Amino acid sequence: MFSSTGSNGLYKAPLSKSLLLVPSAISILLTLLFQHYQKFFAYNLQAIKEDFQIWRLVCGRAICLDLKDTFCSSLLIYNFRIFERRYGSRKFSSFLLGAWMLSALFDLLLVEIAQYVFGITISSLPSGFLGPVFALFVPFYCSIPRVQVTQVLGHFSITNKTLVYILGLQLLTSGSYIWILALSGLISGICYNSSILKVHRILCVPSWVAKLFSWTLEPIFSSAEPTSEIRVGMGATVDIQRQQRMELLDRQIMMSQVAQMRRQRQQQGGMINWNRLFPPLRHRQNANYQDHRPSDQDTPPPTEVSEEQVARLMEMGFSRGDALEALRASNNDLNVATNFLLQH
Repeated sequence: MFSSTGSNGLYKAPLSKSLLLVPSAISILLTLLFQHYQKFFAYNLQAIKEDFQIWRLVCGRAICLDLKDTFCSSLLIYNFRIFERRYGSRKFSSFLLGAWMLSALFDLLLVEIAQYVFGITISSLPSGFLGPVFALFVPFYCSIPRVQVTQVLGHFSITNKTLVYILGLQLLTSGSYIWILALSGLISGICYNSSILKVHRILCVPSWVAKLFSWTLEPIFSSAEPTSEIRVGMGATVDIQRQQRMELLDRQIMMSQVAQMRRQRQQQGGMINWNRLFPPLRHRQNANYQDHRPSDQDTPPPTEVSEEQVARLMEMGFSRGDALEALRASNNDLNVATNFLLQH
């Protein structure tokens, strides 16, 4: 399974790993061994509204009772682990918590709208952690660049994001009323990501809770650092394999150049000249580009940096100076700048 940044397992993604293992294990046990307990995890709207069983908003929206939903949502969480690596476990968990709470409100609202407009009475919805999974498609669409991998029949492009969208479509078509969960999840993701509503400042995980979980659960669900050897998934095309190897080569070159620049900085003092690190990546013409060293005359003029992207990097904990230099050096590419800052 491939994500937009390649397959590196679940390193630095303990929350994603826990969401993969724990709900999936409980779902399989409920399906195979403890069917008589499934009623406690049913997302029964009628019981919530008429019998005030508010606890079903928690239990009914945590564990999937359909193994197809469990499988598809697990694959999507695995692909979306990139956001936990990029923003950290606390921000990632805050997004999931906010989307989970907002989607509960939108679930009830959309059910009432469907009954009022179309005359459809919906007494229950598919169970599981589906609202936040659909909400993650919002940052996936907005922040992950689209890279063409190959073409089918010469007209239809296959990108690094195609498989994720196919999985989302499969999950969307797995139940009769799952479209309500999908729509409420997407609306929740848009609301949480909105810079106008400022929902992320209200619905967030407190720092003391994040520290408590990092001390207790992170050692259990942490994964070992992957080896430097490139991992190629079964059934990968030649284009995907080549792309992964080139990404690995990029990282190795950047790391060696950064080490050299840091040694020079220790001897001479001053700031790392980021513009000397990125041009080989931007001006690459072929696989032998590491031998190419652009001269000062070939250096492009400084790129205008978006203040919004600078703010996003500063929210991740980087200084404004490093954020500006990384964005200028990466030609205002937020993903390239972020990946480099995270590695160094």
